[in-house]
Amino acid sequence: MGRLFGTDGVRGVAGRDLTAELAMDLSVAAAHVLGDAGAFSTSVGRRGRPVAVVGRDPRASGEFLEAAVVAGLASSGVDVLRLGVLPTPAVAYLTTALRADMGVMISASHNPAPDNGIKFLTRGGYKLPDTVENEIEQRLGEKWERPVGASVGRVREAYGEADRYVSHVLSTVNGRLDGLNVVLDCAHGAAHMVAPEALLRAGATVETIGARPDGLNINAGVGSTHLDKLQQIVVSRDADVGIAYDGDADRCLAVSHTGEIIDGDQIMAVLAMAMRAEGKLTGDTVVATVMSNLGFKIALKNAGVDVVETAVGDRYVLEAMRAGGYNLGGEQSGHVLMLDHATTGDGLLTSLHLLAVVAREKKSLAELASVMTRLPQVLVNVKDVDRSKASAPELTAAVSAAESELGETGRVLIRPSGTEPMIRVMVEAASAEQAEQLAGRLAEVVRTACA
Repeated sequence: MGRLFGTDGVRGVAGRDLTAELAMDLSVAAAHVLGDAGAFSTSVGRRGRPVAVVGRDPRASGEFLEAAVVAGLASSGVDVLRLGVLPTPAVAYLTTALRADMGVMISASHNPAPDNGIKFLTRGGYKLPDTVENEIEQRLGEKWERPVGASVGRVREAYGEADRYVSHVLSTVNGRLDGLNVVLDCAHGAAHMVAPEALLRAGATVETIGARPDGLNINAGVGSTHLDKLQQIVVSRDADVGIAYDGDADRCLAVSHTGEIIDGDQIMAVLAMAMRAEGKLTGDTVVATVMSNLGFKIALKNAGVDVVETAVGDRYVLEAMRAGGYNLGGEQSGHVLMLDHATTGDGLLTSLHLLAVVAREKKSLAELASVMTRLPQVLVNVKDVDRSKASAPELTAAVSAAESELGETGRVLIRPSGTEPMIRVMVEAASAEQAEQLAGRLAEVVRTACA
């Protein structure tokens, strides 16, 4: 069957790949593994039972998956607090704030509505390491002694805890957003309630799109993977900034008043410069992935900021940040980690801090983002291929030829998706024409060599 856990939990088409039965079994196994590892603190649960918090995004399938997860946990002797529809970072924060022993988020992030996923968080709000995920898989379906009577877990609703999360993110921001006109694209996702509320409380004037989830429209033509509508509305409304979240709001991208897309690299550059000026950037260092634009690295180097590079994936960024004691890192896709305030990427937190810099500096986002110049970068997602063949000899030879052609003026990165049957081809070059030409050529090689 292959490994169930991908780069961000277990994902698949809900009801087919990710069934209610699998969701329940995963929750039972997770409760057993975390309990055996001593992750549960018996002092926090009622009558000595451990506590889990469970949240989800608005997908229709999240309703039955949540029921299965809750049933698996409670039947394992875990008390469950149902948080309802909340962003992934809210679940991570509340895992700590409510002194829970574990957290569970049901979401497939930026994926379309038929997909869904389950990710587990340890006490403290951190994602599970690979070793723990592997152990959970190994213990699926094992025989176990089931609690009965007073030993079974109890379930209660905790929907009001959303305000605790909003208050937390607002408490981290230096200054108000009065005078800023912001358009928020909530992707018909998990942030559709908390994000507008937070920005309004911070003083911004807010217009929303993608804030009417019906269970089936999440990420459909809106959100951080579909920015066209946001760009049009920002320009037509003469707004100062547009902010777009993904389905579970663990990342965000921005749009300037001119309609220019401001990606994760630019957001990190703006935040890094502001934090360094305030003496708050630990080690004058930012952690980023190999996908970050060369222009980002050049800009930070010129500003006296070091860049630590990791493999693609926010978990690898987090590992490097924790190992080095750094407090800012992220990905070009908009996952930004601010470890002084959160344990995972947090789109709402990131957007509030970005908007606060705009308000304090009294400069447009376009001007602030111009601190870095993006080299032309082309990314081609080659779908429906065998991602295990990303090191095929024909592809390796084609990459070497492309790198020789680029010399020191660009680079090539071939990366299999961690969650889909897809291989990503990224090319940076001195000109957009050269980047597109090489990316197209390599994409064709991928289609034939990795079929």
